[in-house]
Amino acid sequence: MAVWRQLQRAGVVPLGNSGYLLPSSPENRERFEWMATAIRSERGEASVLEVQSIDNCSTPQLKRRFSDASGARFRDLLDDIRKVRRGKAGASHAPILRLRQRFQEIATIDFFDSPMRRQAERALQACESSVAKNSTHGPSAKIVKSEYQGRAWVTRHRPGVDRVASAWLIRNFIDSKARFAFSAEDSIPANSVPFDMYGDEGFGHRGEDCTFETLVKSFRIREAKVRAIAEMIHDADLFDEKFGRREGFGVDEIMKGWAREGLSDRVLLDRGMQLVEGLDRSIR
Repeated sequence: MAVWRQLQRAGVVPLGNSGYLLPSSPENRERFEWMATAIRSERGEASVLEVQSIDNCSTPQLKRRFSDASGARFRDLLDDIRKVRRGKAGASHAPILRLRQRFQEIATIDFFDSPMRRQAERALQACESSVAKNSTHGPSAKIVKSEYQGRAWVTRHRPGVDRVASAWLIRNFIDSKARFAFSAEDSIPANSVPFDMYGDEGFGHRGEDCTFETLVKSFRIREAKVRAIAEMIHDADLFDEKFGRREGFGVDEIMKGWAREGLSDRVLLDRGMQLVEGLDRSIR
């Protein structure tokens, strides 16, 4: 069952009763190799094959199957976006954040550009704009920086590019004595400052902004280099090509690689902050 779930997340299409297909790439080859290893460790049998053609399924037919599968995922997402717009637009950022993350996950395995992708993206952007317009506690709310000194800042486990960049920003521009901890959404410690958590607590995604951008605007940080890094983190985290910046994707990929090594949350955060520090120093 664990392998089956991994197959679904990888975006496979089935071939018969026991075969699964992905477009040939180093990343997909690695996915299959790890899954085959897991199967063999449980005394099962698995083979990873690279095929040039299938006699009863042409290349255009295969591409269409992948595109249809992505289209079905985007349609399900589109239905949920419409439900949020009808029911809770402007009430909470948490559903929008989860929808955006689902979109990114589907886009990653949309190997042949499903026509439904742009439709889902437009609907999601409209939903984000509606929430931002109706929000009652956006980034323009008055923030007193002195109230955020020497605090415990809490985020989700397994930090990624937005969270490590936000931690770097907090330590360097907001709270030099900040302490960082990790928690599930339902057990945030009292008197801590949540960031990049699902829900409305603390600082997170707001409208079209990632958490890093929310912090920059909330604490009125005006350094030019910080604005440049904000653009890089936005594009890498939200994957919407808003600023056309590619630098953050390198940080994102390195973080994913370290996460696969099983490094602890603390080590991931510390290493990620060092990456962002290097990015800061590279900007002239």
